[in-house]
Amino acid sequence: MLEKKDIDYEKAVLIGVINREQNEEKVTEYLDELEFLTYTAGGEVVKRFVQRMDPPDPKTLIGSGKMKEVEMFVEENEIGSVIFDDELTPAQQRNIEKQLRCKIIDRTSLILDIFAQRARTSYARTQVELAQYEYLLPRLTGLWTHLERQRGGIGMRGPGETEIETDRRIVRDRISLLKKKLLKIDRQMETQRGNRGALVRVALVGYTNVGKSTLMNVISKSDVFAENKLFATLDTTVRKVVIGNLPFLLSDTVGFIRKLPTQLVESFKSTLDEVREADMLLHVVDISHPQFEEQIDSVNNILGEIESADKKTIMVFNKIDQYEHETIDSDDLTTEKTERHFTIDEWKNTWMQRVGKDAIFISALNKENMDEFRKRVYDEVREIHVTRFPYNNFLYPEHLDQY
Repeated sequence: MLEKKDIDYEKAVLIGVINREQNEEKVTEYLDELEFLTYTAGGEVVKRFVQRMDPPDPKTLIGSGKMKEVEMFVEENEIGSVIFDDELTPAQQRNIEKQLRCKIIDRTSLILDIFAQRARTSYARTQVELAQYEYLLPRLTGLWTHLERQRGGIGMRGPGETEIETDRRIVRDRISLLKKKLLKIDRQMETQRGNRGALVRVALVGYTNVGKSTLMNVISKSDVFAENKLFATLDTTVRKVVIGNLPFLLSDTVGFIRKLPTQLVESFKSTLDEVREADMLLHVVDISHPQFEEQIDSVNNILGEIESADKKTIMVFNKIDQYEHETIDSDDLTTEKTERHFTIDEWKNTWMQRVGKDAIFISALNKENMDEFRKRVYDEVREIHVTRFPYNNFLYPEHLDQY
């Protein structure tokens, strides 16, 4: 259960669709994540609706009968937002709004809304604003009268609060202006990266909420914002770290997620330059998450999109203190042993054997196995450094007594 504090949460319902691409188990998993996204954005999920629909209805995504069921529930329970796990077309969004008469949000707009909340620096705010305008551009027709009635809350941050004068021409001009602004900041950041010298660069990557910022704090003894919410960190943080007598640069990047909106991938590609230019990646994985293997695949897909999939990578399996597995009674002869019954040691004997010495199991929060982690990072960074500066080899002995 998600912890609720003294906050006025907006009531929301979630809608998912079962089809040939996502079965019932997959949809449940996606809706679990969507509920966490809703909570992060300031909403409280009071009900889920799921329909088997293949292909989806081109007008409203779900069938007319299910729409009527949702409509009755929205009216009777004063629901503020109806959130769809799949991205809606502009036409679908308009049709659903007409029938339900409340805010209609899809997964993309929800993630954009969270990014709008989390953006702290001018650079992050500019990136989010650009992504929001690009998302809004094809949805302007019929949208403004709805926004006029609904003020504030989930999905209404950023450009959604502007006046009705915002039409396609103004939005296009704004997009052009934001792109120019980002180009200017990109050049400044490129200069900053160039001024860092020849230090080895290491980047933390991983799914959102896997503990990258917590690990960053432990390694660099810095104070990077971290909490148990999705996308707690948007802005890339770079720290100089020294293990033993070896300095290197460590960067913490924005977390990845399944179905990451195209607009965000594009607008945040500059932020991900830290990943592209890194000499080594620390791929942090929340091993306590039931679907951590799928999260690994999602991260690897995005790394492929930004041409960083072939970089030297250490898999850091975090949160071993929270890992739980189901047990099978020795007398139970009917239950088949599956991955959910694996201990961590049994996991190590699966596909993880292929990554071998490039896999480390830690708890950043409880600082378990951190000495082994530091030694592993030291060895890899040292190898990169020695290759780059062979004349400095004598500075880095094969073994250090202390890291």
